[in-house]
Amino acid sequence: MSQIKVLLAEDDKSLGMILKAYLDANGFITTLCSNGQEAWNKFSTTDFDFCITDIVMPVMDGYTLAKQIKTVNPSMPLIFLTAKKEQEDILEGFSLGADDYITKPFSMDELLARLKAIHRRCSYIRSRPSTFQLGSYQFDAPRHELSKDDEVKKLTSKESDLLLLLCENMGNTLERSSALEQIWKEDSYLNARSMDVYITKLRKYFKDEPNVDIQNVHGVGFKLVVK
Repeated sequence: MSQIKVLLAEDDKSLGMILKAYLDANGFITTLCSNGQEAWNKFSTTDFDFCITDIVMPVMDGYTLAKQIKTVNPSMPLIFLTAKKEQEDILEGFSLGADDYITKPFSMDELLARLKAIHRRCSYIRSRPSTFQLGSYQFDAPRHELSKDDEVKKLTSKESDLLLLLCENMGNTLERSSALEQIWKEDSYLNARSMDVYITKLRKYFKDEPNVDIQNVHGVGFKLVVK
């Protein structure tokens, strides 16, 4: 886990310094920024492996920062670390492509464990040179790309992970609980709602492809059918 470069956006100076010191002590190289604009400027000029961001920050908020990061690099692993605990805030975070959403107060050890788990999963996905032909589309899982003719759609890490699970179970039912445990690491109501958001996104990507159908299997999960 050494030498993983983390971009940390946190406007609470004391908490930011404590987090940076903790992550650095655990083998990460952490760049601390006090607002979203500063973090975006750093992201634009430096290569990072992971992003952790607060939401309520001056100059640029965390949602805007996440949108801009995901526009440039949809597969960049990202965690929201915030005091915003309302369900709509959490769902908004996941809809922007977040890999996790942690509310304050939080455990440093839990944050570290989640960061490592997400990094392992993303590294494992990238290490599998898996491509799938889905009607007129080709899905390149390691690159997180869905392409058709000369058009290429960059997927977020969770979109890619979920589509890969569907492809690996093509023609069979992917159980909701299994997908939640493998991707979200917990089968909970909020995570299930988040997964539904991603299923809706994937369906939209294939709306012009009649030979690809992501079906609901009532009470069980989802099935990818390719004619």
